[in-house]
Amino acid sequence: MLLMFDEKHKKHLSFLVDIEIIVLQEFCRISLEFIKKGANSKIYESAAKKLGVPADTVQHGVEGLMYLLTESSKLLDSIMTLGFTEETRQELLQQYVDHRREIRSVLSEMAIDLPHYHNLEWRLDVQLASRSLRRQITPTVTMRLETKDGDKTSSQVLQTDPVNLVHLTRCLDDALQEMKSPYCRRIVRNIK
Repeated sequence: MLLMFDEKHKKHLSFLVDIEIIVLQEFCRISLEFIKKGANSKIYESAAKKLGVPADTVQHGVEGLMYLLTESSKLLDSIMTLGFTEETRQELLQQYVDHRREIRSVLSEMAIDLPHYHNLEWRLDVQLASRSLRRQITPTVTMRLETKDGDKTSSQVLQTDPVNLVHLTRCLDDALQEMKSPYCRRIVRNIK
């Protein structure tokens, strides 16, 4: 599977096609610092003076390389479409392999932490009759769902009839079965 690059990213990375391996290693180091700490314009300016190019070109090259390292290094075939030499591709692969844990830990820290399941209590209520309808049976399921968001626990009370609860259960079961498919396993494996 190939990752598709838009023209902007290809243009940013085209600057890196003809540079030496030592310079590429320095660009990788700057990109890793960018991933960890953010942009540093002083580094861009000093690198631009050494290479004799505008600082924007260096900045775009670093940003393009950062995107390449975070998104497409998992899909090695994607690098081939950018016109890099075999030596450059091997260096990019080695840089990614050497620093993939750091990159993934930084990206996981930046991920949104959503509330997750903590506890569920439920009760079944059945109304057997009322004054106007003596033979009416109306079942209701009442649930208290507790979720955790970090150290904070919140509680929601939900009420539904059994037909909707069965439908909801089937939809959730279908989603769980989909997560067991080879396609989803491959995606989850590449995300981690």
